[in-house]
Amino acid sequence: METKVTIAFLKERRREICFSAVFAGIFAAVSYLYDIRRDAVEYAFLLSAVWLLLSGAADYLKYVRKHRSLTEAEKNLASGIEGVPEADTLLEKDYQRILSRLYEMKMETESTGRIVRQEMMDYYGMWVHQIKTPISAMHVLIQTLEGMQAAVYDSEEFEDILNLNGAGHYIKGMKLELFKIEQYVEMALTYLRMEDMSSDLSFKLCSLDLMIRQAVRKYSQMFILKKIKLEYAPVEKNVLTDEKWLVFVLEQILSNALKYTKNKEERGRVSIYMKDGVFVEQENNPVTDNRNHLKKTESCLVIEDNGIGISPEDLPRVFEKGFTGYNGRTDKKSTGIGLYLCKSVMDKLRHEIWIESEVGKGTRVYLSLTRKAMQHE
Repeated sequence: METKVTIAFLKERRREICFSAVFAGIFAAVSYLYDIRRDAVEYAFLLSAVWLLLSGAADYLKYVRKHRSLTEAEKNLASGIEGVPEADTLLEKDYQRILSRLYEMKMETESTGRIVRQEMMDYYGMWVHQIKTPISAMHVLIQTLEGMQAAVYDSEEFEDILNLNGAGHYIKGMKLELFKIEQYVEMALTYLRMEDMSSDLSFKLCSLDLMIRQAVRKYSQMFILKKIKLEYAPVEKNVLTDEKWLVFVLEQILSNALKYTKNKEERGRVSIYMKDGVFVEQENNPVTDNRNHLKKTESCLVIEDNGIGISPEDLPRVFEKGFTGYNGRTDKKSTGIGLYLCKSVMDKLRHEIWIESEVGKGTRVYLSLTRKAMQHE
């Protein structure tokens, strides 16, 4: 570090060094031409050299101190520019004035951004809570209609009317659409909360089985309405995590599995199980057949479906914000936010998530719930 500072100092002072060398040469030439005593010339050169060395050393120390002060000020720039050393020259004062103005503009921009962001969060938070009212009302109406249907179930005339009008089909469709609305509302609320997620985390040992059951329970009606088979055996495992956020990840993965699994010939299936000795790439990219650069993890939770799958060219980008891929463009209803939120949450929890998939055969989502060691930079 000191060597770099010394080299930089010499480069910046090269003009003064060259001038001193030229003046010394002129002085020596004139002394020689006018036959001035040699000892007098040497004494003058010695005094000049001592003065130059002393003044150069003082200038160098001042240069080093200012460099260190600027380096410290750079580290503490977030708290203000008060630590910047005092300017010595007119140009340095000009630069500091410009820097102060830029810092003020930055603070004004950040303040305005915070206000706008807070207003947006307040608005969407209010919207989310307000939209829950009509959703609840629609649930009540559907339950009322189902109750009326059950009350007169033995009436052949009413049953004929229901079949004629397709009321059962409409009720099923309304339930599915209502469930989707609730999902989108919850996703919007989660997206808004992501910025302050760190302050909301609460880590403790949680039963993985209870968290899986909680997520499955939420989608139980979806499994029934779409007639998708669920294969799951209890998982006897406790993990150190935040229950609320990990359950959100499980729900999003189940939602995708149900969304892209078609129940052809009653074969639609979603499986949840633990798998030991899973290989994963170091950078969490999709697993490939080349195992030379892969690491072996402990047991992972796997959520597998036999749906339409993900194309190989889309697989590396599924966790990108707003990326919908071929399936999303075909479905025209995908937001490209679900898996992005899952990846963001898993990173905050210091867990790992990655995906294997094959078009037409299905998708496997791996969740490694061991906590990654924090890397200090």
